Amino acid sequence: MQYYSLNNPQHRVSFKEAVVAGLAPDRGLYFPVNIPKLDKDFIERLEEYDPLYIGKKVMEPFIEQEIPTHALAQIISETLSFPFPLREVEEHVFALELYHGPTLAFKDVGARFMAGCLGYFRKGDDRPVTVLAATSGDTGAAVAHGFYNVPGVQVVILYPSGKVSTLQEKQLTTLGGNITALEVQGTFDDCQRLVKTAFNDEDLKEACLLTSANSINVARWLPQMLYYFLAYRKLKQWHKDVVFAVPSGNFGNICAGMMAAQMGLPIHHFIAATNVNDTVPRFMQNGEYAPNPALPTLSNAMDVADPSNFVRILQIFAHNDQALHAQLSAYSFNDEQTVDAIERVCAAHNYLLDPHGAVGYLGLKKYLADHKKPVGVFLETAHPVKFADNMPASVQAKIDTPAKIKQLANLEKQAVLMPNDFNVFKKWLTGQSYAV
Repeated sequence: MQYYSLNNPQHRVSFKEAVVAGLAPDRGLYFPVNIPKLDKDFIERLEEYDPLYIGKKVMEPFIEQEIPTHALAQIISETLSFPFPLREVEEHVFALELYHGPTLAFKDVGARFMAGCLGYFRKGDDRPVTVLAATSGDTGAAVAHGFYNVPGVQVVILYPSGKVSTLQEKQLTTLGGNITALEVQGTFDDCQRLVKTAFNDEDLKEACLLTSANSINVARWLPQMLYYFLAYRKLKQWHKDVVFAVPSGNFGNICAGMMAAQMGLPIHHFIAATNVNDTVPRFMQNGEYAPNPALPTLSNAMDVADPSNFVRILQIFAHNDQALHAQLSAYSFNDEQTVDAIERVCAAHNYLLDPHGAVGYLGLKKYLADHKKPVGVFLETAHPVKFADNMPASVQAKIDTPAKIKQLANLEKQAVLMPNDFNVFKKWLTGQSYAV
């Protein structure tokens, strides 16, 4: 399988080259030259197969022989080493819990898969590689844990100062070793801009071997398809239309679901649910892509004004507005609505939403109000304890704190304060002195 830059279809690379580079030289995101189609028989008999076989069947066409079957099987085994429960919150409304991995967030899947791929590709290569990742909260922790102690890999996490939860910051700043956290004086979009600019800097290309661990990297983005397959596998018994509502920030997660649908998974519809950073909902209404400055919200991991992966969604539908609208609805919700949803669902159904899952739930309910047939799934992307600082007082007592989270309390934050200035970031990466 080859991958091309969305800025230049003539620029094509292998899966390995796309993973190692992260971003194309022209700053375009990589996209597969074709979207593989799975056998209808495989889809119809999905419930007969175990998750590891499904993972191998789905991912193999995107990798082909670049990673041998036995090595890919091991990577998938490590990626899917924790459960993905479906909880029926109310009749025909399910929460897909994606927070049972090591950092209690859905991004553990992509981070572990990418770490496995990069670790395989780095065997026998003595050159150190630096993994850059901008995070609005959960990506940083997942990448840090996924790449922790991977030989020959240094990880640099950029996160916006004061705009991640206390627990998220602890998770990404306390590992040490080959993990360095940069506390950037700006927003997530600023962090993402620094990373993208680094990949386009000729001096840095000479000085460092860089790759990205954000969802702009195909090895982070594509494996997120797997939990859509695993969820549908459990829901086939209803033989009804299944819709997925996805709390959306950088739009990699919902884009992966749409790729799964393009491969043949019969998902009826997708709902992108955002907070007040509503660039995509506004685009779906008026056709104008006009990002505003990012605003801080309770669902901080979604505080993204210019989502990188939306261009991939447009490519999936060949920039055909009619096809896009047939498969995607997009709604935005404010913090007041988010808090109200958390309190109502807890009181009525004894189920605790985190602020991101609450936005997904709201999006699903809004869609179902006009569409009565489907079975609806909203993605619970992170454990509520990760946002305990922002959860309503009325539900605080119901927040469970896993043992591995309690252990973080005594660990000391290690982070480098970094201004929102690419020249300073560049100097730091190349080991030069600078003044904050």
